[in-house]
Amino acid sequence: MTPRELAVLVLVAGGAFFAFVAAVGLLRLPDIYTRTHGASKSDTLGAGLALAAVAVTFGFDLSTAKAALLVLFMFITNPTAAHAIARAAADQGIEPWTTDEGDSE
Repeated sequence: MTPRELAVLVLVAGGAFFAFVAAVGLLRLPDIYTRTHGASKSDTLGAGLALAAVAVTFGFDLSTAKAALLVLFMFITNPTAAHAIARAAADQGIEPWTTDEGDSE
């Protein structure tokens, strides 16, 4: 196995891991705010690592430039979309999940 193939394997494995973490966070976290937080961060990192694997696979080529532009696009749009979703939920009056059982005062 060449060092390039090993780098691709590590990047793909890391991307798959963070995509799995995003999916688990989406299913397990209690409310929309924590779900958007967990999913956007993990999914951005997972997709970034997968696109980095694509760039390493193709070497210096037009495909690498396209993958780099996709990573840049995802780093800009994923947090923005998560913020927009959380803001829309706040505008709708959706209360964040808390561990409080009510007012104890």
